[in-house]
Amino acid sequence: MIVGIAFVVLVLIGMPIGFALGLAGIIGLIDMGGGAFFALAPSKMFNGLNIFPFLAMPFFILAGEIMNHTGITHRLVTLAQALVGHFRGGLAHTNMLASVFFAGLTGAATADAAAFGRTLVPAMVKRGYSRDYACAVTAAGSIIGPTIPPSGLMVVYGSLMGVSIGGLFAAGILPGLLICLVCMIVIAVGVKANNLPEAEARSSFRELVQIFKSSILALFMPVIILGGILGGIVTPTEAASIAVGYALFIGVVVYRAITVPDFIGMLIRTARITGVIFVIIAFAAILGWWMSFNRIPQEIAEAILSISDNPYIIIALVIVLLLAIGMVMDITAILILLAPVLVPLTEQIGLEPIHAGIIFILALNISLMTPPVGACLFVLSSVTGERLERIAAKLWPFLIAEVVILFIFAFWEDLALALPRLLGFA
Repeated sequence: MIVGIAFVVLVLIGMPIGFALGLAGIIGLIDMGGGAFFALAPSKMFNGLNIFPFLAMPFFILAGEIMNHTGITHRLVTLAQALVGHFRGGLAHTNMLASVFFAGLTGAATADAAAFGRTLVPAMVKRGYSRDYACAVTAAGSIIGPTIPPSGLMVVYGSLMGVSIGGLFAAGILPGLLICLVCMIVIAVGVKANNLPEAEARSSFRELVQIFKSSILALFMPVIILGGILGGIVTPTEAASIAVGYALFIGVVVYRAITVPDFIGMLIRTARITGVIFVIIAFAAILGWWMSFNRIPQEIAEAILSISDNPYIIIALVIVLLLAIGMVMDITAILILLAPVLVPLTEQIGLEPIHAGIIFILALNISLMTPPVGACLFVLSSVTGERLERIAAKLWPFLIAEVVILFIFAFWEDLALALPRLLGFA
């Protein structure tokens, strides 16, 4: 009880989530046995980070930083606009499709939200879209990034739970594409209600070919990453390092857009982002061990099973729990704390580990766009100056559509595991 109270109080007073986790875990260790247990903290932190696939995360982040700096974002947006810009509300559709292209570069929702918040949102406002609607479209599309591989969240889940990261990557492709399609349908249905601009002229075939040629180097990035991993040629960590080499080659040799100071700045930003994630992982390892020692995961599992033994009800309860906690807590911390608790429960009702993983990933990604602490909402609010509550008000149709997709993949195992089974991962 004291650990839970300490954690809640620390979060409420504004302590960063990583340090709140660590301090709560240390309080738990001291409560268990004083100094003897407190001495375990450093080893638990080290063990929490001493997982080889975690090396993939900084490489993926750095590759995205390099590709963004070279102007790849603009090229991908131009390609998306050439493909779907001729529909009514074309820039909204462009925003959504560009998120699919952008997903293969960074795999981070906040990076997507920040990049498009600075570029596409002002462009949409200039064309006659309301700023809150433009931000809502951007937020809805931003979660495609960590759903379609590469995804940092999938790397964390696969590393912690001993699940094939390649299998998780394969499982994320279909829901990511479906989120894009369904959100574009939501945009099309709401063209009159949101007074979206009329359709623009369709690009000619010749223009489309020229735009595709200018974007092809960027489109090769996800091909290299996914082709290598799904083909069994390289590990996720090796694929991430190859992606960095490819991005550097494009940026330095082809586009000549990277100087030494630029690269140093990218390394610093990569270190900051990685450091935040690794601090959370390291300190959460202390609290996770304390929970395991006190059999809290087993007690939670028994409590859920006491409500019902129906697999569909248990899956629904897990989803509701993830969505609810995701509204008020960092999703990486949630994954580290709850995956060891809930995944064994899903195994008891017959879920494949990869299937359980994609449920976790989708639910936590959706949490990135839910108030009050959805990270993508805060990023867009700070970048564009739009009030968070106005963005959230326009976001509900997209949020409902994405939750429906989550439940479809949660309850329809054959759909969720279609690609992993085809590629031999499940």
